[in-house]
Amino acid sequence: MTGVRGPAAGALLALRYAVLAVLALLFLLPFYVMVKTAVSSPADVASQTFVLWPSQPDWSAFGRVLEDPSFTTAILTSSLMAVSMTVGQIAIAAMAGYALARIPHRLGQPLFALTVLMLLIPAATTFLPNFIIVAKLGWVDSLQGLVVPTLFSAFNVFLFRQFFLAFPKELEEAGKLDGLGHLGVFVRIVVPNSLAFASALTVLGFVGAWNAFLWPLVVAGSGSGALTVQVYLSQFLTAQTFDYTGLFAAALLSLVPVLLVFVVLQRWLVRGVAETGMGGA
Repeated sequence: MTGVRGPAAGALLALRYAVLAVLALLFLLPFYVMVKTAVSSPADVASQTFVLWPSQPDWSAFGRVLEDPSFTTAILTSSLMAVSMTVGQIAIAAMAGYALARIPHRLGQPLFALTVLMLLIPAATTFLPNFIIVAKLGWVDSLQGLVVPTLFSAFNVFLFRQFFLAFPKELEEAGKLDGLGHLGVFVRIVVPNSLAFASALTVLGFVGAWNAFLWPLVVAGSGSGALTVQVYLSQFLTAQTFDYTGLFAAALLSLVPVLLVFVVLQRWLVRGVAETGMGGA
């Protein structure tokens, strides 16, 4: 705290680090449980006796998952789906948000009100009409069936509009003096100065797309053309069998792409949150 000196400042600093250490352990606890379960035998998993670590760790579950062709297919499908959904959502939301914030039109306010209204509609209620459209187009069990119905994100449009309302108008006016129109100003001035904010939404969007389960489950059906990681993980738990070691091993392996995206965009994520106030006061 500002103004605190001497032993009191040292005590506060030690308390702060102690609290952070406890929180870090709590956040890491699920990963410990996942790793421990993945290397345990079925008997250890079913045992009611708690052990900190299996006496004879069995890493064969990771080999079984990696050798399964369905896992490779699921990783590839989820990667393509997450990248396509994230890029599409960010691009569409950025253009729509800029239009609502900066381009005067008599339909601007009604469209923004409709966008806000869409935030109140549960996503699950749109599955049936979306599936009917996907089925009519012949996109069931396909990548386009997974991606196209989810490209519009009302939440992202709302956030981009609020961000562009606070965007410095002087920069846009300078571009207009150089002869740029709305599209030129957007592409050459607004977008390059909005990368931090867009990157923050990119990380959130990628994680959300990677973790999507209900819509991929509906579209995938019984085929493998739309088999995603989350649908693949659900196959370890059936009415007859419960393969917890395989489930947690596959779950750990499926975290690798998400962690890579987070590590690459971490700096932009922190900068975007700091610049836009998404983290609160």
